[in-house]
Amino acid sequence: MPVMHFNVRWPDQSETRCYSPSLVVQDYLIPGQRYALGDFVARVREALVIASERVRAKYGFACSQAMDQLAEIEAIALRFGDEPDVQVTVIAFD
Repeated sequence: MPVMHFNVRWPDQSETRCYSPSLVVQDYLIPGQRYALGDFVARVREALVIASERVRAKYGFACSQAMDQLAEIEAIALRFGDEPDVQVTVIAFD
């Protein structure tokens, strides 16, 4: 399966390089786009669950690394609360 990474900038200007076991994340995020925090987390959650299920369909087991990545994103997002004006920027795919 084609692995991809996506880089994001959090509201505190820190950056994270994130993993996906599938290109499906490109259907949910756009490089250069800013997303409200809740919307970003929801999009990433949906994309990574789909990606993990694609791995299950191909190899017979879910992708634990995708689920670990989701947990990391959710933990980072918690630091910023649920304010509607807090945004995350998708920097790039690689």
